[in-house]
Amino acid sequence: MDQNRVKQILSSSADIDVKYNGASVWIDELKEDGKTATVHLRGPMEERSDVDISELVED
Repeated sequence: MDQNRVKQILSSSADIDVKYNGASVWIDELKEDGKTATVHLRGPMEERSDVDISELVED
């Protein structure tokens, strides 16, 4: 995924399914470097991780 698409998803009110390593995640924010984002798994767990946006896949 690229930086522009991450920004579009963050500003969208739609429920856009994004996967990281096969797991559905929510994107919380795009980091200042423009190459990483903070994400968390969909569901009850709130554990957040910083991941490389190139590893995010839109389903």
